[in-house]
Order: sequence, then C-alpha cells, then structure tokens
Amino acid sequence: MKKLLQPAFLVVIGVTFSFASLVPKSTSILNPIYKVDMAASDSTKKDSIVSPKFKDLPLKPEREIKFNTNQGTWMSVDVSPDGQSVAFDLLGDIYTIPISGGKAIPITSGMAYETHPRYSPDGEKILFTSDRAGNDNLWYIDLVKKDTVQITKDKNGDVPGAAWTPDGDYIVVAKGRRISKLWMYHKDGGGGIQLNEDPSSMKTIDPVVSPDGKKVYFSYRSGAWNYNALLPQYQIGTYDFDKGKISSVTSRYGSAFTPTLSKDGRWMVYGSRWEEKTGLVIRDMKSGDERWLAYPVQRDEQESIAPQGVLPAMAFTPDSKFVVASYGGKIWKIPAESGDPEEIPFEVDVNLAMGPRLYFNYEIKDTTAALVTQIRDAAPSPDGKKLAFTALDRLYVMDYPDGEPRRLTSNNFTEAMPAWSPDGTQLVFITWEEENGGNLYKAVLAGKGSITKLSGETALYSQPAWSFDNRIAVFKGANRLLKDNEGARLNGTEAELVWIPAGGGEFRKIMDAGNQGNVHFTKDTSRVYLNGSGGTLLSVNWQGTDKKEYAKITGITAFGSVAESHENHDHSNNPTEATDVRYVMGMPVSNADAVNYCMLPEGATAQEPQMKPSSASTILMAPEGNLALAQVSNNVYVIKIPTVGKTPDINVGDPSSSNFPARQLTEIGGEWPAWESSGKKVH
Repeated sequence: MKKLLQPAFLVVIGVTFSFASLVPKSTSILNPIYKVDMAASDSTKKDSIVSPKFKDLPLKPEREIKFNTNQGTWMSVDVSPDGQSVAFDLLGDIYTIPISGGKAIPITSGMAYETHPRYSPDGEKILFTSDRAGNDNLWYIDLVKKDTVQITKDKNGDVPGAAWTPDGDYIVVAKGRRISKLWMYHKDGGGGIQLNEDPSSMKTIDPVVSPDGKKVYFSYRSGAWNYNALLPQYQIGTYDFDKGKISSVTSRYGSAFTPTLSKDGRWMVYGSRWEEKTGLVIRDMKSGDERWLAYPVQRDEQESIAPQGVLPAMAFTPDSKFVVASYGGKIWKIPAESGDPEEIPFEVDVNLAMGPRLYFNYEIKDTTAALVTQIRDAAPSPDGKKLAFTALDRLYVMDYPDGEPRRLTSNNFTEAMPAWSPDGTQLVFITWEEENGGNLYKAVLAGKGSITKLSGETALYSQPAWSFDNRIAVFKGANRLLKDNEGARLNGTEAELVWIPAGGGEFRKIMDAGNQGNVHFTKDTSRVYLNGSGGTLLSVNWQGTDKKEYAKITGITAFGSVAESHENHDHSNNPTEATDVRYVMGMPVSNADAVNYCMLPEGATAQEPQMKPSSASTILMAPEGNLALAQVSNNVYVIKIPTVGKTPDINVGDPSSSNFPARQLTEIGGEWPAWESSGKKVH
C-alpha cells in the first residue's frame, strides 16, 4: 500500500494478479434469472390508507399500490450478528427475513424513501438512510426500545451508505451532493467529524469498517462523474483511524467498488467490470490472490453520481463463510471458498404509499374557434386602462379589465413584444416572417388608427421600449441569428442595443447587447436602464458609456444544481453568463434548462455545487421615485433602492429581513411586471 497523494496516481498502485483472475468464468449458475411473479392492484380510497405520517415530507399519502412479489431490484442487504436474519430494502422500505428465506416483515413503511439497512454489532439497532425529515439523512431503529433516532441532520445532499464501528459506538457515513465525503458520528448524537477533507475533488462512498476497527474501506474516484466514462472510474481506498491517512488497495482496470469485508478479516469482496458486465471479485487479504466470485451480477452505477452506492450493499455471514448479495432480482448466499450460490427466497406483500395522482381532464371541443387560455407579452398602458398582448402570435389591445380584445392589424405573421408610448396613444411592436425576417412597427390607436413600419431594414428585433423623450430603444441582430439557429437556444452575441426616433429615421447604436436586457426608461431622459447578470440594475447614457449600478437583487436559494460554467452542450463558459439568468437579445433566459439538460455539468464535477440565491430576472425602475419592481423565481417584489455610492446587495427571499424595505406582491407567481406612469401602481 502507498499513501494517496492524487487520485489519478492510484491506477498504478496495487497487487499483481494472474490474468486468469481478471477474466470471469461465464456461467449461468452465477446469475440465474427468474420471471416476475406479481399481481398488482391500485387503491385510491383515501380513507383506506394506513401509513405513517411524516410532517416534513411535502406529499401526503393519498393512494397505495399493493402487490406480492418474490424479487426486486437494487436491494441492499445485511446479515444480523447472530446470522439468523437478513435485512434488505425494496422500493424505499426496509424488511427482514430469516436467513433461510421466507415471508418478509416490514421494518419501515410510508411515503419516506428508506434504504441501506445495517445491523449494529449487538443486533439491537438497524441503521438506515431516510428522507422522512425532508432530505436524505442517517437514522437508526432501536429494536429494543422501539424508537427511531436521527443521526445526521443535513438540509441537502445524499447519503450513499454508512457502517457501524465494531464497538457499536460510532457510525461512519458517506454524505454530500456531488463529492461525497466520509464523516464519523457517535450513535448518541453530536455534529460528528469529517474524516477526509483533501483532496477536495476525491469522492468517497460505500464505507465499511474493518473488523479490527482500525480502518475504513471505501470506493473513491476523482470528481463526481463524467460523460462517456473511460475505465477505471473507481478504486478502493482505506482511511487509517490512527494516522488519518488515505491509501489505495486496488488498481483494477474495470474499477473496484463497494468493498465488503468478512468478520474474520480474511476476505474482501468488491464489484468490478469486465467488458460490458459487472461481477463480484473476492480477495484473500493474506495472500492478495483474487478471483471472480460471481459474474455477471447486475449493472453498476459507475457513470452516475451513485446516490445509492456504486452497487447495492452486501454482507458476510458471521462465520465468514458466505457473502449475501442481491442480483438478478433475488437474494443469494454465495460461498466464499467454492460452490454454487444458494438462493435465499423471499416473499413481500408490498403496500406502497403514494401521493396524489397528477391528472388533468381537459375537454377538447370540436368547434371552428377555440378560447385562448394563455397570453404573452402583456403590457398595460401607462394609465392602466388598456392592455396590449400577444395571443397565438397576433397582437391584440383591449380596455382593461373588461374590454373586448381586438386586433390592430391584419398581418399574417408573428407580432410580439408591444411597448406603449408614454402618453398611451401609440404602440411599438416587433414582427417576424420566416422568409423575409423581422421589422419594427408603430401603431397609432387614436382616431382611425394607423400602422407604420419604422425599420428601414429587416432584422431580428427584440424588446422595444419607448422613452419619455420619444426615442425607441430596441435590441437588433441579423436575421440569420434566428434563421440559422438550431434548437431552442438563440445566440445573441452579435446583437446591438440601438435607438430610433419615434417618428422614424436611422438607427443609432447605444452599445453591444452583451449580457444586458430589459431596457426601460424613467423620466430622467438622460439614462437608459438595463438589467445585467446576477440580478444587477444598471444604467448607461445614450452613447452606452458612464455605466452606473444601483443594486444587485436576489431571492430564495432553491435546491438543485446551479448552472456553473462548463463547455459541454453549448452552455456558456463565461463566468458572467454562467449564472442562473442571462440575457439574449435583451430577453432574460433562465439557465435552469441547462441544469435540467445537464443535471450535473461535467466541468463542475470536481466540486460540490455552490448553493446560490436566485437572481432577479427582471428589474424595472419606477418612472419616478426610488422604487423598483423585481421578478425573482417567478414572484414579483417591490423594493426601495437606496443611493449609497456603491452597489448594495438586496435579498428578498424573506422580504421582512431584507436589507432595505421590500414587499412581495404575488402569492403563486407572476410575469410581465409593469409600472403605471405615476410610479405608484403596479401591474
């Protein structure tokens, strides 16, 4: 063994094996597969559900699915210290059966998802992971006192596995978001201690404590995961309780993971991959010899973040003669020396509690017209008496709130993004035709009304705004930005922010569009107001210079991965753009879709996600006064903006605790916030 300095070095450290030990024997005896034998029924009677109530879980049980089964998938197992029982998890509940097999007895039930049972050395407690408190944490059931004790109390992250120390006083647990680390807790409580801070990029999961209590064995890798993974991904390491040092004990090409130790210290079993299948390898800890114990077994989780471990947990029997493991839908007792696996049959009466069914019954009428149920780009007039909006790509205006919507044109192409003149008598809007491109139009509403094309050239226009001195600002880019665009993510890096007189004329450049948007105006006609990255409210002069920042506005801190800078999948690698909100052609674009598309951006796998407050996507300064509207995480707030000579950070996640006066205006979300011209009323 050698001390671990860098995870990448570990692939060259290890034991010399014969090639025969690396190649598994292909035999169906090691992995017999049985057909599913279950009968399912779904009961939706609310009053018939008997299930534990967990107050911290957002969903409450309203349905249940009952069926009987004799097989399962991804079942972590453990053997009791007396060798008489096997504990295992199935579909988020924990059960026990006799070591000889039989009818399963439920230990946990309900909406909570609970896995990884581990008997204490005295057999009086069962350790397990559970989200019953609203997040994955470590718990144990005291089988004697009949109570349940919470060990870890984290608000976010996963618990990929845990193990008791041989004296039963301490528990070693792997926990974290992407880069799980090893921690040790006393069974009676406390904050515990982290065992392996460095290297910071080293992920450690699947812990098991050696029989002599001197070391922790675990699976490790560098970083959380990666796309198109090349082997090896994982190896097995040890943490020395006396010296606090980490060492490597494997160097297998197919990786090595989920170590399992015999009680007498002679054997170590772990998972590894050969070609496209995964099997179990057994090592004689005295001689270092290795051979395949079972191959193939089941898929591993090398190419994910492995929130439930790289393989389901296994266990030796107390006499160290057998390994108990699950694969092929069954639970097996595998001889350590030689011989065929023996099935431990089980039968489970599953009673799976479920939340309310998400179901919407939409009536579709076969008529010549359909009612529009969603509008876009809603823009109230400066006096609040009219509303302009787009529906099905056509522009409408109505008296607000009870008027009849009417079209302003007979155009047969897209009309969008209306903006009012300060006196409320005119509208400016943009258009788009697939063949000809886009234009900027003005509509006069007074009298008979008229429609005028302002733009002298077709282009891609976006987010027009009308100033109090009758200048119209708009974001402008080449038609090809949209015509040549593939997919839903428009690239607006070549766009400019320009202005044109309200009566028509030539466009004049203010500045490159960059990562700015939501152009708007106050009665200070010398300034052009914009939003920037990180929820910044700013302004420039009409030449695009003399930049001033007024505030950075943020809101709640949402759970989940953040859209960190990474190069894959056309996401921005510019740190100023790789935030939760960026601006394209002046429009706020949520980077949340990048997170959902890449739940774990590959370039950020070597660190834990940084939980950051949500940035305001839209901030609009009042036409006069020192108030601003802000849309953060789909809620709308009004905030007082101080003048302090520098940029204040204002968080409205809890408006009552904000640095400056703030008020939440919406309860269940809102879009397209707008001021009336007086600055005293909000829409």
